[in-house]
Amino acid sequence: MLIKPHGSNALNSLFVEDVNDRNQAIEDASKLPCLNINSAAAANLVMLGAGYFNPLTGFMNLLDAMSVCKSLHTTDGLFWPVPIINVINQKPSFSPGSRIALLDPNVDGHQIMATMDVSSVEEISDEQLRIMSGEIFGTNDSDHPGVATFNALGKYLIAGEVQVLSLSYFQADFPDTFRTAGQIRSEISQRGWQTVVAFQTRNPMHRAHEELCRMAMERLSADGLVVHMLLGKLKSGDIPASVRDECIRVMVDSYFPENSVMVTGYGFDMLYAGPREAILHAIFRQNMGATHLIVGRDHAGVGDYYGAFEAQEIFLQRVPEGALDIEIFSADHTAFSKKLGRVVMMNEVVEHTADDFVLLSGTRVREMLSNGVAPPKEFSRPEVAKVLMDFYQIEDA
Repeated sequence: MLIKPHGSNALNSLFVEDVNDRNQAIEDASKLPCLNINSAAAANLVMLGAGYFNPLTGFMNLLDAMSVCKSLHTTDGLFWPVPIINVINQKPSFSPGSRIALLDPNVDGHQIMATMDVSSVEEISDEQLRIMSGEIFGTNDSDHPGVATFNALGKYLIAGEVQVLSLSYFQADFPDTFRTAGQIRSEISQRGWQTVVAFQTRNPMHRAHEELCRMAMERLSADGLVVHMLLGKLKSGDIPASVRDECIRVMVDSYFPENSVMVTGYGFDMLYAGPREAILHAIFRQNMGATHLIVGRDHAGVGDYYGAFEAQEIFLQRVPEGALDIEIFSADHTAFSKKLGRVVMMNEVVEHTADDFVLLSGTRVREMLSNGVAPPKEFSRPEVAKVLMDFYQIEDA
């Protein structure tokens, strides 16, 4: 028996699965007023269409958005950590009651991505924007990449239910990796897994990540692991999704037992919202059928904006009992211990100083890889290092 989706007994995917129905809906939508949406709204549509944002049926209005920001609940009581909104720069010509077509900003030709039944068009005040940004990201610092992106979206909030007609570029660009929540639930069921650990990543997986997943599986007596990588937009300088995908696959194929790991991905833009985003990660991992989510140090963080364990603490402090069925596997930083000759959770070993661990900064790792030098085997598997060296040497050429 799979874990129930969040907020409902059955998964509510908003994507029109039947090809004939979808083609007819696209033809009908071509006659509607069109709205060019931004990448953040498009990412929300992919997640709504793929069932990850179950049980939402569309974009929130301003009242719900503010309620979620302040109380982590919609006005009708649904537990939800961040507003799922469609915001634009200019006041639209259409009004509430209109049906419109939403155009994909991330594909050539800006194809129709969804239809939307507009329930409200509202202007966000500067004060409301400041409150939302501060609550979501814990800061209004414009140097925070999530704050900068959020504040640039616009001032007009378009709310209403949607019918999703395209999952953007993800199915075409990542046919072996992109999966909907329903597809992952189906595969988990086919494999007969009951206890399922999810690992969120926006980076290649090195030894520390690999061993963290293995620790979680062993301690939870898990049947399987779902490595669930973000395939959408990151901040400048991050490694492209295709390279991360290759790194993760070569690591799984080389170092995990056969049929113990599913390598999958989802189409969303990174928010860098730290604790709030960790809760969102938990919700959509529950929707895809995972029973546990690994939450490590500075989960979904960026820079020094969040405390090392804030993303774990929020589950104790602000998630009401019974609000989520998925459980959190809390983890400290993992690293290779020179004394013990294996990767350990750093808070679980005694008589260790920083010099007793193999620790490398991201900057140092990039320098090594760019120069064709593999990091120590205690830090990175040689197969993973080779993929990254090839990428950096092409990028830096």
